[in-house]
Amino acid sequence: MGAIKNDWLYALNPEFAKPYYASLYRFVIDEYKKHIIYPPADDIFNAFHFTPLSKVKVVILGQDPYHGPNQAHGLCFSVKEGVDIPPSLVNIYKELNSDLGCYIPNNGYLKKWADEGVLLLNTVLTVRQGIANSHKNMGWEQFTDAAIQAVNAQDRPVVYMLWGRPARAKKPMLTNKKHLILEAAHPSPLSAYNGFFGCRHFSKANEFLKANGETPVDWQIDNI
Repeated sequence: MGAIKNDWLYALNPEFAKPYYASLYRFVIDEYKKHIIYPPADDIFNAFHFTPLSKVKVVILGQDPYHGPNQAHGLCFSVKEGVDIPPSLVNIYKELNSDLGCYIPNNGYLKKWADEGVLLLNTVLTVRQGIANSHKNMGWEQFTDAAIQAVNAQDRPVVYMLWGRPARAKKPMLTNKKHLILEAAHPSPLSAYNGFFGCRHFSKANEFLKANGETPVDWQIDNI
């Protein structure tokens, strides 16, 4: 598990001393020894590595990492270069095209968003190969809740995109009046037509950021 070294360390450091985290750490280490676990251990905290707390403009919440080979790399909804674009991300790209006119790229690598200040955070940070939600309720939720609370405490405009029921369940934590909460159905093919398509979250986020003196996010993922 790669260490967190940027300003997230100050915000999350108290968690490392709590009993739940010690139990979580032992569980995760044991899982990596006995099973194929995603993402690679050094990528677990990439959402924090790539988007320092002081740079967060937008938060997008996912559930747990992709559980197929070579997909997960620590950013929710993102896959590594050369990997087929997953269906939910295909639908995210469709909404971006409709909302902002972004062309649909030939890859699903979202690090550009992370570099732009979009925290791409799964609420569970590891998963066993082929078994979705296999590391649910082992402690990761408490850790990522602490991260969400750290963002909530930031005294500047931040946008939360809550897609689907699990993400929307975090809404009660988001109490900062300077922040914007956007809610919609999940972009999964099973639910995208129930309110994700047409939500215009990307343009709404940029309009909010600009209205509050912040630089908008460049949502266009470039072709490789």
